[in-house]
Amino acid sequence: MIDVSEADLSAALHVSRFVREVAAASPYADWPALRDAAHASATPLSPAEIDEAMESHPRIGDKPTGADAAAEFSRREQQAVDVDDQHLLKALAEGNATYEARFDRVFLIRAAGRSRAEIVDELARRLKLDDDTELSIVGQELRDIAVLRLESVYADDAASTEPRV
Repeated sequence: MIDVSEADLSAALHVSRFVREVAAASPYADWPALRDAAHASATPLSPAEIDEAMESHPRIGDKPTGADAAAEFSRREQQAVDVDDQHLLKALAEGNATYEARFDRVFLIRAAGRSRAEIVDELARRLKLDDDTELSIVGQELRDIAVLRLESVYADDAASTEPRV
C-alpha cells in the first residue's frame, strides 16, 4: 500500500485540485494504481491550473533556487542537460527569451532524460506552434513531469514491499 502525502503531490504538480483528488484516493494498492490516478487527474489541466503549476517551475537552464522538494526535483531533472557547450547555452537563453515574449510564461519541458541539444531543438519547434497547441503541450509536459516525480518518490518503496518470489 502506498499512502501519498499532499506535500509530495504538491511538489510533483503544484495544482490544488490535483493534490486534493490524488490524496483523497490514498492509500493506493501499488505504484501502477498511483501512477494511473495521477495521470488521470492531470489530464487535462485547465489553463488556470497550468498557470498555477508554472509558478513552481524555474526557467529551463537556470539553476533552481530554494530548498523545497520542488526545487530539488528541478535540480535533479536539469542535471542531465547541464553541459558546458556555450553555443547551446546561448541558444537556450535566446530561445527562452523569445518563448517568454511570445507565450508570456517560461518554456517548460520534461528535462529528465533529454540532452540540452534536444531541448533547444524542441524549443525551436514549439515556438512555431499556435497558442492553444502550445498550451496543451505544456499541460502534457506538466503531467509527465508530475508522474516522473511521483515515481522517484513512491515506485521504489512499493517495489520493496512486494513479496519476493
